[in-house]
Amino acid sequence: MAGILGGVTDTSARLLQLLSLLQTRREWTGPELSERLGVSARTVRRDVERLRGLGYPVHATLGSIGGYRLEAGAAMPPLLLDDEEAVAIAIGLRAAAGGAVAGMAETSVRALAKLEQVLPARLRRRVSALHAATVPIAGAPAGPTVEPGTLTVLAAACRDRERLRLVYRDKDGARTRRLVEPHALVAAGRRWYLVAFDTGRDGWRTLRVDRLEEAEPTGVRAAPREPPGGDAAAFARRSLAAGRPEVRPVLLVRVSAAELADRFPVAGHEVEPVDDRSCVLRPAPASLEYTALRLAFLEVDFEVREPPELAALLHDLGSRLVRAAAREHRPAR
Repeated sequence: MAGILGGVTDTSARLLQLLSLLQTRREWTGPELSERLGVSARTVRRDVERLRGLGYPVHATLGSIGGYRLEAGAAMPPLLLDDEEAVAIAIGLRAAAGGAVAGMAETSVRALAKLEQVLPARLRRRVSALHAATVPIAGAPAGPTVEPGTLTVLAAACRDRERLRLVYRDKDGARTRRLVEPHALVAAGRRWYLVAFDTGRDGWRTLRVDRLEEAEPTGVRAAPREPPGGDAAAFARRSLAAGRPEVRPVLLVRVSAAELADRFPVAGHEVEPVDDRSCVLRPAPASLEYTALRLAFLEVDFEVREPPELAALLHDLGSRLVRAAAREHRPAR
């Protein structure tokens, strides 16, 4: 009896593992599943039949490039998540309410309630601890939002290396039709970008997702490509920087480099010590308007060495703030 129960337990565990694998990738070949499960191809076929008998729509294709794929069915099968995946999803749902994805606040709260109901106590404690220790900034600036459906279409195309037809709207509002091979989604602050190879322009592009329209899968797979440098995030960062004027201010700041690092978010390569009471700050290239606004929060004395346009912007900003403060203290009539 113990041997029979042991065999049943092994089979059940293997079926759960097989279902988990089918949920992580669009398609698996028989040999790949055999290797991952440590069983023969015949056992894999039997296990697939068992899953079908339980109502899971596992589709099989024949031939040298055939394999197994979990299709969409009438009901969603239970998702099998390991501890780290469950925690990551719970944290992501908590953050989604204030994120840049349109209409996600109420939906994410409902999904989080369902997930936390079934989380083991040890995982609930981890999620709750992070939530309790995180303080959002009230009145954080709003940015462009993207539709959840658009993100899921793009993510699936990146995963499956499937070409997409889409309409892209540039910063001036002009619309162009594109055929692209999506590679990766990049989140930068409150904005989402798609790094993709544009077949019509024969080159890599970084496209703002909130400017994408009519993204439609073509059903055509593309050969794997890697963006220049092999890092999608680095490529997107370079692309975005290339679209802005290259302005790198130079400032003399009246505190030591160590104190500046404590007071202001700067990278090590942006600061050059002068002595124990001053340092040179060279912020990363950005628009002069953004740099002026950022420096307004520096809270220490500094001098603009270059460019002179930045000094003029700071003067205008300071004058406006002084006038606003004067109006605030003016007695009401």
